[in-house]
Amino acid sequence: MPEDLLTIGELARLTGRRASSIRYYEDIGLLPEPLRRSGQRRYDDAAVRRLAVIDTAQRAGLALDDIRDLLTGGPGSGAAVIEHLRTVAGRKLHEVAAIIERAEAMQRWLAAAARCECPDLDACSLFDGAASGGTDNERDGVFRMNG
Repeated sequence: MPEDLLTIGELARLTGRRASSIRYYEDIGLLPEPLRRSGQRRYDDAAVRRLAVIDTAQRAGLALDDIRDLLTGGPGSGAAVIEHLRTVAGRKLHEVAAIIERAEAMQRWLAAAARCECPDLDACSLFDGAASGGTDNERDGVFRMNG
């Protein structure tokens, strides 16, 4: 066994992950079972890279199942893994676009509310759409109309 293998504590410090997270990633198949020396887990540089991939993918909003699929594509399946990455990223882009649209609508509504000079809530048109009892999409439209 090579001497330059990392303990779980060293790997955790190096990658900014908790040891419990590393063990969890092993349990769910994101990290392969590590080598052991006297019962202690030992990790090579591939584990450092894999944790960097996991971290980046999580920050991009990918689900752990998607990350596992990317990481367990198997040898020689690089093109298939990249194609799967494109598919997942495309799906995620649509989700993020919807989140951004909703956040921008909220921002417009809040900006209008910050400028509101109505005498009371009953007279405020900012709340007219919600009182109509329409669908969520119709109520979301209130944000767009009052920007």
